[in-house]
Amino acid sequence: MIKRTIHRIFSSLGYTLVKKETQQPKNMFTLDRALGRAAMRQPGIRTVIDVGASDGRWSENCLKFFPDANYLLVEAQSAHKDGLKKFKSQHPNGDYVIAVAGETDGEVFFDDSQLFGGQASTSSTGENMKVLPQVSLDNEIERRDLKGPFLLKLDTHGFEVPILDGAKQLLKNTNLLIIETYNFRLTDSSLRYWELCSYLDSLGFASVDQADLMLRKKDRSFWQMDTFFIRKDHEIFSSNTYD
Repeated sequence: MIKRTIHRIFSSLGYTLVKKETQQPKNMFTLDRALGRAAMRQPGIRTVIDVGASDGRWSENCLKFFPDANYLLVEAQSAHKDGLKKFKSQHPNGDYVIAVAGETDGEVFFDDSQLFGGQASTSSTGENMKVLPQVSLDNEIERRDLKGPFLLKLDTHGFEVPILDGAKQLLKNTNLLIIETYNFRLTDSSLRYWELCSYLDSLGFASVDQADLMLRKKDRSFWQMDTFFIRKDHEIFSSNTYD
């Protein structure tokens, strides 16, 4: 009775009482929620580089949170070209390149047996390997005269270090990295989650958020997640307390 009376009084004044949440929502680590938090932390992103873009669906989602940025989608598999062309036709601030991102311009081996997977390698590792064109992100950014601050997203299945080695200038003006990180070693040269965090720490970035945790099918162990990195000198790291 008392609660109803209080609600009626506040309602007559044009207010609605909402119970304060004491617990965090269970689904707070969806990609959309993480991108929303990222947009609040880094509102000034001018260019999004989507590496491993497939048909453009990730960038399509990212546009909801960074609508004013330019978009460059980098995808190795030409089978996705129709989807990328559609993305470009619908978004005048978007463009794409069909190539593997790597350390230098040139060629590289690529396993394209999975349309939404794929894995690059500096040497042939099986019968599904093809030789595909490779571009350095630094060179691609310079050719297109794209401006930062940048958001760089990598969905590249263990080929992260060669890509980052080819993006040294880009990283100097990158405020947000979103990388699909793995708890297992996908290739002999790939980095596991904690190793990639250490590597990026040496480049000036620290983990700040995560999304889409995935468990391995056969034993339900932690397999992968999207990890968000921002610059270590960001103001949020000046506080080390919970509240």
